[in-house]
Amino acid sequence: MQTATKIDPPPSTASPALSADKPTMLAVDDEEGPRQSLRVLFKDEFNVLLAGDGPSAIALAQAHPIDVAVLDIRMAGMSGVEVLERLKFLDPGVEVIMMTAFETADTMRQALRLRACDYINKPFDVATMRKAVATAMERRSLASETRNNIEKLEALQNEIQQQKLEEEIIRNRGEIYASIIHDINGPLTIISGLIQIINQRLGDETAIDGEDLELVKDKLKRITRQVTNCIEISRRYLSFLRQNPTENVRVWVNQILGDIKEFLRVHPAVRSNELVINPLPEDASVSINGTDLIQILMNLSLNALQSAQQSKRVEIKGRVLSNALDLDALVDGPSDRFLNREGFANVPPLLALSVHDNGPGIPTTIVSKIFEPYFSTRHRTTGTGLGLSIVQRLLKQAHGGLHLHTKVGEGTTFTVYLQARTSNTDMNFKL
Repeated sequence: MQTATKIDPPPSTASPALSADKPTMLAVDDEEGPRQSLRVLFKDEFNVLLAGDGPSAIALAQAHPIDVAVLDIRMAGMSGVEVLERLKFLDPGVEVIMMTAFETADTMRQALRLRACDYINKPFDVATMRKAVATAMERRSLASETRNNIEKLEALQNEIQQQKLEEEIIRNRGEIYASIIHDINGPLTIISGLIQIINQRLGDETAIDGEDLELVKDKLKRITRQVTNCIEISRRYLSFLRQNPTENVRVWVNQILGDIKEFLRVHPAVRSNELVINPLPEDASVSINGTDLIQILMNLSLNALQSAQQSKRVEIKGRVLSNALDLDALVDGPSDRFLNREGFANVPPLLALSVHDNGPGIPTTIVSKIFEPYFSTRHRTTGTGLGLSIVQRLLKQAHGGLHLHTKVGEGTTFTVYLQARTSNTDMNFKL
């Protein structure tokens, strides 16, 4: 009867229960003695995981966050340097102490290149190992604190950026509503003048007839028309104010284009340039808050008008698309960008509203930067650098898309895409 030969099982890589109150150490050595020495030495301070080869060590590191690892450099199969590289790949913040009985300049260089924390000769003495592990944990804690501070700083910067964007959006809306008040003041001034004419003509008369009666009737008709204009303007913009971004809101495009015409008609940027606004041949409504669409088109128009010193032609026009966009054809490159590709509701019919200028174009070196907050090619006193960031934000909220195409020496086109509905309503106007 043959006696079975007893074979010692390899060190277990099963995931033990770890204490949440202790950091975790990984001891990797193909000799049992050093592994057990490290376990006995640090069991009160650490969760100590043991591995007898590289693959077992990697498996443990994949299952548990490792704070500090002690690796033997020379092991069969995967070397300690290879394990070090894999551990750093899994967690760049893990601190690693290398140990070997066969120290060479080449292995030291490799270990240092891979950011090993320390290098200890075998057999190690307790004081040296404790000091090395303590230093490793200090580095780990410092690195963790640094990362946390960086994350907090980035979060604070994002919060400040969002706050500035909100402030700029509010400021833009304030300018829009100031223009609306100006538009209402026009009819109110006419109404006031007509009432004065009626009062002067009637004087103290207790009865009117003949020419006086006809004059009063005519003036009252004109007053009624102007009052109606005021009511229409106020109702439309009050509806914009009441719209909730989360609701399925809609706005008529030709009315918005008419508003843009009025707002920009007296803007200083228009004086030395030519601005052309073409209404849609067939009016359409789009899924976006009216004030948001005004801000988008205003920012894109002013960006085009102020893009260079020389005079230029800026044209706004639109068309309704009956098919979805082929997003694969709109590839980002040196002269092209498509924003909100992932959030874009690419469901026809779609409205394509373009703002084109024949200016100098955008250099390819900055195409990727122009939508970054505060980026501007103009002097800081002539703009905030937030206009295109606001456009991007408002379009994301409306599930719209934006395509940029530019060519140096020929000009730039920004095209806004929004879900649309068509109508037979036609409003003709031109600037």
